[in-house]
Amino acid sequence: MRIHAASFTALLMLAPAVWSAPGDDSCPAPAKALKTPAKPAANAAPDDHRIHIESDSATVGTDGKARLEGAVTVRQDERSISADTVDYDNTSGRILVKGRLTFEDPQVRVHGATGSFDTLGNAMVSDAQFELLDRNGRGSARELSVNGKGRFDFQGVRYTTCPVGDEDWVLKASTIDIDTAAQAGVGRGVRLDFKGIPILYTPYISFPVGDARKSGFLFPTIGNSSKSGVLLGVPYYFNLAPNYDLTLAPGLQSKRGAELGGEFRYLSHTTHGTLEGNFLPHDSLAGEDRHYEHVRSISDFRDDLRLDVNAANVSDSSYFEDFALGSEATSVTYLERRADLLYKNAGWLVRAQLQNFQTIDLAVADLERPYSRVPRVQANGLWPLLGRDLSLSFDGEAVNFLRDDGVNGLRLDVSPELRYSKRGAGYYFEPAAGWRFTQYDLRDQAPGAARSPTRELPYFRLDTGLTFERASGSHDQRVQTLEPELVYTYVPYRNQDALPVFDTGLPDLNLVELFRTNRFVGADRMGDANQLSIGMTTRLFDQATGAQYLSATLGQTRYFKTPRVTLPGDPVPTGNSSDIVGQLVLTAYKNWNLKFEYQWDPADSLTQKSEMAVQYRPQPDRVINLGYRFRRGLLEQWDGSFGWPIARNWSAVGHMIYSTRDHQAIEQVAGFEYRSCCWRVRVVQRRYVSSRTGDRDTSIALQLELTGLSSVGVPADSFLERTIRGYSSRTVEP
Repeated sequence: MRIHAASFTALLMLAPAVWSAPGDDSCPAPAKALKTPAKPAANAAPDDHRIHIESDSATVGTDGKARLEGAVTVRQDERSISADTVDYDNTSGRILVKGRLTFEDPQVRVHGATGSFDTLGNAMVSDAQFELLDRNGRGSARELSVNGKGRFDFQGVRYTTCPVGDEDWVLKASTIDIDTAAQAGVGRGVRLDFKGIPILYTPYISFPVGDARKSGFLFPTIGNSSKSGVLLGVPYYFNLAPNYDLTLAPGLQSKRGAELGGEFRYLSHTTHGTLEGNFLPHDSLAGEDRHYEHVRSISDFRDDLRLDVNAANVSDSSYFEDFALGSEATSVTYLERRADLLYKNAGWLVRAQLQNFQTIDLAVADLERPYSRVPRVQANGLWPLLGRDLSLSFDGEAVNFLRDDGVNGLRLDVSPELRYSKRGAGYYFEPAAGWRFTQYDLRDQAPGAARSPTRELPYFRLDTGLTFERASGSHDQRVQTLEPELVYTYVPYRNQDALPVFDTGLPDLNLVELFRTNRFVGADRMGDANQLSIGMTTRLFDQATGAQYLSATLGQTRYFKTPRVTLPGDPVPTGNSSDIVGQLVLTAYKNWNLKFEYQWDPADSLTQKSEMAVQYRPQPDRVINLGYRFRRGLLEQWDGSFGWPIARNWSAVGHMIYSTRDHQAIEQVAGFEYRSCCWRVRVVQRRYVSSRTGDRDTSIALQLELTGLSSVGVPADSFLERTIRGYSSRTVEP
């Protein structure tokens, strides 16, 4: 006798484990099995499908029929049936249960008025009440029938995850038919009631059973935006093949019109990727077609050969302003289109690249827009010499830069380098010497300017450091380190004013840039240097686990000769030292986290840059964040966010970015969440200002989630977890 509990789980469409508010005693724990199925006999093979029967009394006839009465239990494998009276026909293997019965296996418990079973797996239970033992799912069926081929038929079905006496939501269906072999189910006359109000009805629904995907409608999305009006989407999922699928999302924006979005995913032996896009024909507000396309693909033709494609395109410069959410997303300046072909072996890494950018912010001047690199070829190699300590490296690049305005041309840049590395307990010593050669072949030069300027120079770098350790703590349970580091760099001066600037910039000073050989990023400038960079780091570790509690670093560069190489329009450096940079990181100290970065100009006694992030997080759903960002002459912002329970079953969330420089809030998020045992509702309002145009937008997200079933509305929880660092609105009850 085999009854598969998968049918009851399929009824939930693979419902997840129940989510409960922490400390909410009104939420009952999932039901547990009442009995442990009897172990097979010592001489029986595991799961041998034999039937074991126990009862208070039995009457056995000569025809092989038996009547068992009084606490009857029939067990087969991990399943059992309990009843007061059971008629068993040994010849046919049929079991007829009279009166109340209980069927149980590790996943489900079923109570019924009457039932019949046989050893081939056929079964019928009338007036069935079922419980899922690993979650708070329960329901009823007027009649439940099973055949031995794994087909299940339910008549008059009701299902909920709410506790008894508090059925806030109920799923009802006239019939549900499930084919476990085909991993598919069909429901007819399906209705979903919430608080006694029907919120969803469909005469027919098809859904997957098990992990198999199946074509069908997904739950609709509903939202509102001050720019686009009421938003409604009804996505449909196409399970085209095991290795590719398609989701189409037709929708309506009340102020703009109908739209169609979609995502195509594919996977093969060598390639995986996605194609996504959105099309809004004749936007009523803009008076034109609006669209967005994005392709992301990675193809591994061999272990050493990969093609990586990432390209996006939009119809107009206002697309993200009108349709994206948040100050950062609406302020996109460029969209990248890139294709990389990479080859790697034991000594070489070679990259062939095509890259250009779509300029979204039309306020960017033509001469300031990025160049296309079509093509760009990079080669990096590393080979050991005379053992492991000495090695030869090579970095090379050939690029064709192209733009509508300004100078265009080719650039070749090569840099062989000889390195020596010696590391031991508590020290390292790594000198390196190299030579760099750069040559251009330029077009559209100004009259009299050199067409093929070159630059060549040697360079030297010495990187060395020590590590001291000592025991710390009342029981020496921690380890504290002191790690001084010195980097001496020598690069002779070369006048580079005749060289163009294709892709080179001067990055912000930080602890990484402080110790680089070239203070510029990009090959158009090689900064002259005769300097010593000094850094000091201390760390605090747990002796047993190695977990880091504290890390603090301070560093500065001292110039033996003031640098002279600059980018066009930049001031010539002055002074005999760089700014002082520091970083402090405190990790998980009594639910507190802290990160602090600071840049100080000792010459003018000014703070040039500072950034702070403090977090208090005693539990996943209880978190407070406070941040501060300062860049002299550019920005000064405070950033605060929180997620915290405020009453029984109620939580509040909030996030604000405030610009002290502009005296206004850049982004504001506020919301509430109510959680019961079997449902939750979230309301989140978001108001933001585009940092590019200053336009404002307000959106509202409303989401109703029915535990163990699905959700209706805009999925607000994932947005909150991205916006509020460290926050999770879910806690799982075991």
